[in-house]
Amino acid sequence: MQQFAVILSLTITLSSVTLAAEPSALATQGPKPKAIEPIEPQELEASIERGVEFLLARQNENGSWGSHRTKRATEVLAPVPGSHHAFRGAVTSLCISAVLETGLSHPETPAAIDRAEAWMFEHLPHVRRATPQVMYNVWAHAYSLQAIARLIDYRKDDPAKCEQLLDLARQQLKMLETYEVVDGGWAYYDFYHRTKKPGGSSISFVTAAVLLGMYEIQEKGVEIPKHLVERGMESIRRQRKSDCSYAYGEYLKMMPMRGINRPGGSLGRSQSCNLAMRIWGDETITDEILKTWLNRLYARNVWLDIGRKRPIPHESWMQVAGYFYYFGHYYAGFGIDQLPKKERPHFQHHLARILIDRQEKDGSWWDFPLYDYHQQYGTAMSLMALKRCRVAAAEE
Repeated sequence: MQQFAVILSLTITLSSVTLAAEPSALATQGPKPKAIEPIEPQELEASIERGVEFLLARQNENGSWGSHRTKRATEVLAPVPGSHHAFRGAVTSLCISAVLETGLSHPETPAAIDRAEAWMFEHLPHVRRATPQVMYNVWAHAYSLQAIARLIDYRKDDPAKCEQLLDLARQQLKMLETYEVVDGGWAYYDFYHRTKKPGGSSISFVTAAVLLGMYEIQEKGVEIPKHLVERGMESIRRQRKSDCSYAYGEYLKMMPMRGINRPGGSLGRSQSCNLAMRIWGDETITDEILKTWLNRLYARNVWLDIGRKRPIPHESWMQVAGYFYYFGHYYAGFGIDQLPKKERPHFQHHLARILIDRQEKDGSWWDFPLYDYHQQYGTAMSLMALKRCRVAAAEE
């Protein structure tokens, strides 16, 4: 009888953390950060300017950003040449978006954007999966949609160029449809099946990034297949716990209390997943949930920060990988934009404080050593997050 009671208790406990759950009261409960002094506009703008100058100085001669070059003895798995085509496409897209959002007043920006745009037209259509196992190309397709959306705004007085950009976006969208995993959503590895239609596990934050890129380009007139969005959302929903932490991937959905799937391990993912579900119409992701997870990101930032700059993925506590740091803060900035304007300052000041304090001496930001791509993507993500902190700094 006692053994039965233990089993029953364990069953009830596990059922409360089952994935594929609707948000519960737990999703609006969590720690709050300590009060801080508001960020002065001058400090914020100085940080942004240093970041823009870093990106403009590090652009390659051919217009791209990032390189396969490294002096480190070990790097992540990256079969050549396809992995680096994908990395460079994703990083260049992020840098274009960042420069367009934060660097338009800089005299070097027009020429830098011209070179980068020409590089995109020449190289992005040829980005593919590197091997049957490795699909880093998904990142390039996703972030190119965001870059193209901003380039369309930038080229609004040139209808012919805008149409070229729309055609490129449609081609990148077609690639995303090609590389959708068989159960819906997207991943960057297919270790087990290696099939033409990827048969591996969808990954929550990859799917979120893709859906967010699709949403932005949809607003510029590109039609997004409804089935891609619906299957992607269902994939994320299957990985969601009732507190709105998310599994790393569907392959971990039977381990809901593993460290990486708990709130501390999900800090870098929940921002993007909540945001993607919200903007594509999931009404269960309320303002209160967004605010709770922003506060949790600030109050429990140490879980991500301990993993920052560690060279081995997932070696930190809660199995956090370094590359989640600026990814999480990048989407936190977009999440703040979803809130009513009068409620944003608290979140903007905290986000700005974290990012400004972690800016490197050369003006860059980086969280995970990745060949010669890490400073570029970290800086681009940080700049776009800081840009979304401007309103609060200007209003107070």
